[in-house]
Amino acid sequence: MNKDELRRIRKLSQQYAFTSIQLHEAVARKAGLPGTDHKYLGFLMEKGQMTAGELSALTGLTTGAVTGLVDRFEKKNLVKRRFAADDRRKVIIEPHTENIMKLLVPLYEDFRSKTENLIASFSEEESKVIEAYFSKAIEIMNEATNALTSDTDTTSGTSSRTASRASSGEKK
Repeated sequence: MNKDELRRIRKLSQQYAFTSIQLHEAVARKAGLPGTDHKYLGFLMEKGQMTAGELSALTGLTTGAVTGLVDRFEKKNLVKRRFAADDRRKVIIEPHTENIMKLLVPLYEDFRSKTENLIASFSEEESKVIEAYFSKAIEIMNEATNALTSDTDTTSGTSSRTASRASSGEKK
């Protein structure tokens, strides 16, 4: 690939990232949530219940920011806090999946439909290339994130190894 092609694709990738941020901000506002809070709901739905510390490690948010996030979600009946049976110092955050879906699915309906139609327009071979790109790009992003948060993130006190474990679902 020549430099002009590479530059053109990189520019499209940046534009996609910027546009994604704008879309998610608009969805959050429509859902009555600040910023990209709804993306953190996605983490909870994907991973299931987790402790506040695990959510902190997964997102890179400080534990104080996670407390505020969970407070906002609880007020909208999107999550429930409960104490861990084995250690009452641990707070488990449980997503209310039905309520989350009721809130967010309608906001993504048109976008999802158009995206699915676009994906369906590609041949099987083209789809494999797109899938390979996204899989490898995610790997590169995870590596970059881990490098940027290596050892200990001074804002949250979370080690990058812990954050990496949390994002991959790996146990200690």
